[in-house]
Amino acid sequence: MAGGAQDNDDEITGINVTPLVDVVLVLLIIFMVTANFIVRETVEVDLPRAANGGETVQGLVNVVLDKEGKLFFDGTEMTEKDLEKRVQEAVAKDKETRAIISADQSLPYGRVMRLIDVVKGQGIAKFALNIEKDVAPAAAPAAP
Repeated sequence: MAGGAQDNDDEITGINVTPLVDVVLVLLIIFMVTANFIVRETVEVDLPRAANGGETVQGLVNVVLDKEGKLFFDGTEMTEKDLEKRVQEAVAKDKETRAIISADQSLPYGRVMRLIDVVKGQGIAKFALNIEKDVAPAAAPAAP
């Protein structure tokens, strides 16, 4: 008999992986169900393109300025005064807080600089400007 009962004196030479597979499948299902809650709310912004953008820093604070000039802090719309308070709170919790600043490319340069000034003025020394990386770098203009 190929699958017959074994004697009690023999060593166990096989490992039953069925319980392991069951546990892994349950963990996979839990991960799939909770993954939707982990994703942050996003704001659609037309980012400027750059061919040689650096790696994105993993920031704790996301500041977005959309094309209508609306200001968002971690997905929540707010005024500039509210932004100052929220950035101060983030810096109070962690002195090494970093910011990722995203602004629509159609906005005036001065408006974006004002946003950077507000963030830096509240104590965030390290920040990154979010860009959309070009797949093909633009050709440099030929020198005359």
